[in-house]
Amino acid sequence: MSALDDLPPLREVIREHGLSALKSLGQNFLLDLNLTARIARASGELKDATVIEVGPGPGGLTRALLALGATVIAIERDARCIAALHEVAAHYPGRLTVVEGDALAVDMAALADGRPARVVANLPYNIATPLLIGWLSTEPWPPWYDSLTLMFQREVAERIVAAPGSEHYGRLGVLTGWRASARIAFDVAPSAFVPPPKVTSSVVHIVPRPAPLPCERRALERITEAAFGQRRKMLRQSLKSLGVEAGALLEAASVEPTARAEEIPVEGFVALANAWVTMRGAQKAHA
Repeated sequence: MSALDDLPPLREVIREHGLSALKSLGQNFLLDLNLTARIARASGELKDATVIEVGPGPGGLTRALLALGATVIAIERDARCIAALHEVAAHYPGRLTVVEGDALAVDMAALADGRPARVVANLPYNIATPLLIGWLSTEPWPPWYDSLTLMFQREVAERIVAAPGSEHYGRLGVLTGWRASARIAFDVAPSAFVPPPKVTSSVVHIVPRPAPLPCERRALERITEAAFGQRRKMLRQSLKSLGVEAGALLEAASVEPTARAEEIPVEGFVALANAWVTMRGAQKAHA
């Protein structure tokens, strides 16, 4: 699918600009333009959409997004890739903005500037989870983005979409399930990348819930940290580190004291977090 946009094939772009993928930046370039178009389409209808892309590298996914009608804001930390991205921008006048910077430090809500936006990205593996947690922790909620369509290592993707009872269910699954619905759209074989990673990757599509169950995010994080930190233990044991009487906390949240973390649905963790906040407040009032 090198005829996607009349631009040179990606291998030629990489050779011309000397773009070897850097392990230190978690880079694995996607060169198959059929595949980048499939990732782009997994985010939904793109005509006139505003898309924020993280880690575009030589611009394979960027080109697919633009060819399908999106306006793209691409955030790239690797200065070596900027010239190649500017060549793509010249081919699509006024539709590609290249922001040189670290995605973990960029204010993406400000870049969206009030427009309905979505995030579509083949994320650098070394910052994928911190970025996702940041997006799920956005305040106020609902967030500035309409959806996230993101590439992760398969293992991380399974943790994001995991349901109670699954071996993959943990803190990341609870945080995601509380604030969003998530599904794995499709897997991507290592051979699709240059250099090929040692693991299969997955594209995950995440849509924010307009009205998640009321809960303090930090309290939910504290509860899940304690519960999954000792996931083999019953909750009456693992929640002892929370500074309140574990039995009373579990009773207040209507959660079985003999249950283990992996058995508790998101609603149960929210109930525990809210009960913990109430009990801590009562403790302070009596101190």
